This record gives sequence, structure tokens and C-alpha cells, in this order.
Amino acid sequence: MLNTITYVLIGIGLFFNLMAGIGLLRFPDFYTRLHAGTKCTTFGSIFLIGAVVIQGIAAWSAGGWGSFDSTLVFRGLIALGAILLTNPTGAHAIARAGHRSGVKPVQAVVDELEEADVSD
Repeated sequence: MLNTITYVLIGIGLFFNLMAGIGLLRFPDFYTRLHAGTKCTTFGSIFLIGAVVIQGIAAWSAGGWGSFDSTLVFRGLIALGAILLTNPTGAHAIARAGHRSGVKPVQAVVDELEEADVSD
């Protein structure tokens, strides 16, 4: 049963990572490519690391605290926390730098904040 759950999680994770790659190739501009590259890979990584953690917990319960699988679970959870913190933060910083350097989206919407008079 755990192997089936693991295979499903791996399949879902690979699907989202594949969609990120396709989004990077197909989307028209900087911002949408950034969105595909970060959102899909973050979500895909959650499922892939979840599969690792489930397999580690299954082996850990059979082997006890001293087994290699106990460190695998902890390392997986630490990696998951790092990905969940750094991927959205990095994407925000890159998008902000692109906006400040004047990168415009394709089919741009009027940015009313940029046109507003600050002295009002």
C-alpha cells in the first residue's frame, strides 16, 4: 500500500516538474515563465519529497532510530522547508528586480500605480 502511495506521489511530482519545463518553453514573457518555473517546481518538489519521506518512515519503522532511513526522513523535511522558504522568496525578488529594471509583460495591463501622481 505504501509503495502505491509513493508511486502516485512520484507521478504527481514529475507531472508538475514537467509542466514547469513546458511552461518555461511555451510562455511568452519573463513574468509568466517565472511563475511556471517557481510555482510548479515548488509543488512538484512537495510531492517528490513526500514520497521520499513516506518510504523513509516505512523503512524507519522497521529499522528503528539508528537506521539510515531516520536521517533520510529528517533531511527530506529540512529540504522541503528550505524549498518552501527559498523558492517563493527568490521568485518574488527576481520579479521585483525585473519590474524595477523595466521588463514589461507581453500584452501589458496598464499599471495605474506607476502613472499615479505621488504629490496628491
